[in-house]
Amino acid sequence: MKQVSVLGSSGSIGTQTLEVIRQNGDIKVVALAVNSNIGLLFEQIREFSPELVCVYDEKSAGELSRRLKDEGLKCVVMTGMDGLIACACHPAVDVVVTSFVGMIGIRPTIEAIKAGKDIALANKETLVTAGHIIMPLAKKMNVKILPVDSEHSAIFQCLQGAQGNRPEKILLTASGGPFRGKKASELKAVRPEDALKHPNWSMGKKITIDSSTMVNKGLEVMEAKWLFDVEAENIEVVLQPQSIIHSMIEFSDGAVIAQLGVPDMKLPIQYALYYPERRGRTAKRLDFRELSGIVIDKPDDVNFPALRLAYDAIKAGGSMPTVYNAVDEIAVDLFLHGAIGYLDIADMIADQMAKHTVISNPSLEDILELEHNLKKALSGLNTR
Repeated sequence: MKQVSVLGSSGSIGTQTLEVIRQNGDIKVVALAVNSNIGLLFEQIREFSPELVCVYDEKSAGELSRRLKDEGLKCVVMTGMDGLIACACHPAVDVVVTSFVGMIGIRPTIEAIKAGKDIALANKETLVTAGHIIMPLAKKMNVKILPVDSEHSAIFQCLQGAQGNRPEKILLTASGGPFRGKKASELKAVRPEDALKHPNWSMGKKITIDSSTMVNKGLEVMEAKWLFDVEAENIEVVLQPQSIIHSMIEFSDGAVIAQLGVPDMKLPIQYALYYPERRGRTAKRLDFRELSGIVIDKPDDVNFPALRLAYDAIKAGGSMPTVYNAVDEIAVDLFLHGAIGYLDIADMIADQMAKHTVISNPSLEDILELEHNLKKALSGLNTR
């Protein structure tokens, strides 16, 4: 029986991972980790009986321990980064699902790789900021990095039919989010509740906002560069508003292989957990008889400049992708709390990128210190 640890079990990817495990019934959940949602974690402990859990927030961890004792449930509870690393490196674990949002996921992922665990990767920041550390380490330790993002999973699936032939181009699809076709003048008054209405996907708040600004796609371009060892100029973003084509690869002879399906994150999650096996599922399937057509469009980098900024960050290299990612995390949080406007998100990224002096080969400590300094400098910003 395969044994897994789920880092971020209370989030969108984490809860859907547990749904997949529940539906299949032949994977053992050894460890779970959350930030502070002990209500949901308690129910997960009751159902899946993990040996170890981590609640990153120390106060919440204490409350969970008391509740488990009152209910007579036995489970080791840890907290903080030590707890996350313990969950990631548990001796019994085969696969670590890394679904925490943010740079909090980098260190546990590195330690899990060092411990020889395969990684089902749903934490973009890991490769965006530390791809130059992660991928060589995974190769050295003979560890699989199995993409969970729908687009990267699609590319990974397409490559299984490539018979070792390298694609000439990766065609990374994007839905365009809720504001596709809008002009900057129309976006000035966008409120958080508007940006959180994604037309196709059900995701956490941070990723949903990023999808609307095209930052999410910029991060995915950076991720694809490291996952598939391709240069940014060979990664082309195309809009596919229905989210039916999840991504494509193009070969030197002009042939294109695509992965299609309904927008359902449980499919790529299940593929990562059981790779290379394909498990049957009862979920709704794509019915081509119901399709009147598949829409393809070009991204608008004038009114949505975040994607262009991502390519600029890749070109600058080194620590610049960390700036792009960290400033976006800060800006999205500020926007969600009403401190800045919607268009300020991309403006803040551009401003901080322009001010940054690149560190050419940043260490993990450099990356985390840079994130810390940016948060310290920008978190109190209020433009309203």
